[in-house]
Amino acid sequence: MNELKQLESLGLVLPTPAYILGAILFGIIGWVAFRRGRKASSGVLTWTGVALMLYPYVVSETWMLWSVGIALCGWAYLKWN
Repeated sequence: MNELKQLESLGLVLPTPAYILGAILFGIIGWVAFRRGRKASSGVLTWTGVALMLYPYVVSETWMLWSVGIALCGWAYLKWN
């Protein structure tokens, strides 16, 4: 328990379960969009899939993870056809 307090004093905190769930969910959706974009030769869908897979590494707030993820999923849905 002391190690956890030391890490928190350095600014490192564990992510919430909602953050972990969102990162996994948007990563899977991104992988599907990436595969579909490659198969359909759609650059926009391919790069949207890459963005969905990688942006959780940049975003640290749970509300921002879900907001950006939903926006990117909406964009991928529009470009799916």
